[in-house]
Amino acid sequence: MMKQSTMNVNVGLQSSIGELHLKMMSHQQSPSGSIGNASGRAGYFPRFVLVGVVTLLFAGCVPDGAHESTHVSDSGQASKRAVVESAIGDGAASEEDSKRGEASGSMIVSKRSPDVPAASETEVSRPPRQRTFPQLSAISLQPPVPGDNPITQAKVELGKLLFFDTRLSGDTGTSCATCHEPILGWGDGNTLSMGYDGTEHWRNSQTIINTGYLGKLFWAGESPSLEAQAKSAITGNLAGNGDPAMIEERLKQIPLYVRMFEEAYGVSGPTFPLILKAIATFERVATNSTDSPFDRFMRGDESAMSEQALRGKTLFEGKAGCIQCHNGMLLTDESFYNLGVPVSPLFEQSALHQISLRYQFHIRGVPEAVYRTAKQDLGLYYSTKRPEDRGKFRTPPLRYLEYTDPYMHNGAFASLEEVIDFYDQGGGDDDAKSPLLEPLGLTSDEKADLLEFLKALSGSEVEMDEPDLPPYEVID
Repeated sequence: MMKQSTMNVNVGLQSSIGELHLKMMSHQQSPSGSIGNASGRAGYFPRFVLVGVVTLLFAGCVPDGAHESTHVSDSGQASKRAVVESAIGDGAASEEDSKRGEASGSMIVSKRSPDVPAASETEVSRPPRQRTFPQLSAISLQPPVPGDNPITQAKVELGKLLFFDTRLSGDTGTSCATCHEPILGWGDGNTLSMGYDGTEHWRNSQTIINTGYLGKLFWAGESPSLEAQAKSAITGNLAGNGDPAMIEERLKQIPLYVRMFEEAYGVSGPTFPLILKAIATFERVATNSTDSPFDRFMRGDESAMSEQALRGKTLFEGKAGCIQCHNGMLLTDESFYNLGVPVSPLFEQSALHQISLRYQFHIRGVPEAVYRTAKQDLGLYYSTKRPEDRGKFRTPPLRYLEYTDPYMHNGAFASLEEVIDFYDQGGGDDDAKSPLLEPLGLTSDEKADLLEFLKALSGSEVEMDEPDLPPYEVID
């Protein structure tokens, strides 16, 4: 988890600025209405002082010892609250932070900056930049719905059948549910996902729970919607390897599907774009988890979370600094970071995994030098080709964690305990690792508290039986 420090605020500084400004106005107002004398030099120093003071205020650089955290709301009002000085350490969230979040839109302000290195004894230290991020909040009961794909029950029922139907793949052996099984947390339980027959995948299969809320799908954010994600999964060479035209012809040979498409979309037969829309509609409606103890607590049920989980929440927002990236309603900022996650040993041991990895280098168009030397998943770099994006992956949301092991883009960690230990030591060993990561110094009790909070992000399991699929029929 990532370390957060709070912004110090000098209580009387803003009023002092106002007094200074009034004195300058009264003593240096020229007949022409400008500050200073005719030459413009007499007012230079006071103006410089004023600008300096304002700069220090808004940079969060104030005298040591003013240990107060500030929450900034949409209205711009700031409420100062003393930080709890306890075993969780300096910079932790206050006791009030462990209670329910404020109104939507409020922000937590952190003085910690990943961009400004610590000054040496011979350097002039610079004030750190502020980082702001949304407070934690309960998830909405329904995800957003695109205007061109409104939800109807007919679409949901059709999408459910299609989600479990292997005839959407090239060899009719793989369905969406093959890699996203309900009994396995809507993932597949492997470190690296199974691939299309004769291949192995190069990434862990993420759960599809609550994916309808996200704007960036897949580990490196390649797809912007469930519809786009479904297309990539069905047609991808290492996933479904399906051909849209062949899939349409197969479904047209199934009378029940023909009738269901007509009912759902008013068309005479299945089309590939509508197949994607139906699957996406099913996922938006049927694969949501909104009843976790955390969500119930944030909606007002103060008994929903244990005292240990509440202590973990305080650590999450404070000493552990997890909230710097796992924030807001979705517990993700949907940004990209290199954490130094250990390389999967499968890429050194399995020929099929090596083939899949190098195939990604080839089809993503990486430069020749990168193709010949890279030995691990390059993440966001595949899309941007910017060297600084090598090894960066999207911050995953955290709900339903208890059912979705193993963790990370390559399944590097088998348990949440391993994940906590990884962040506690400051992440992995990578020259391009995010500067947000640094050792946390968590005690064993603090780790246990943090684990309890992470478990409180999982509600009841989203269970579903596999439906009976309609058969082919000979058409006269």
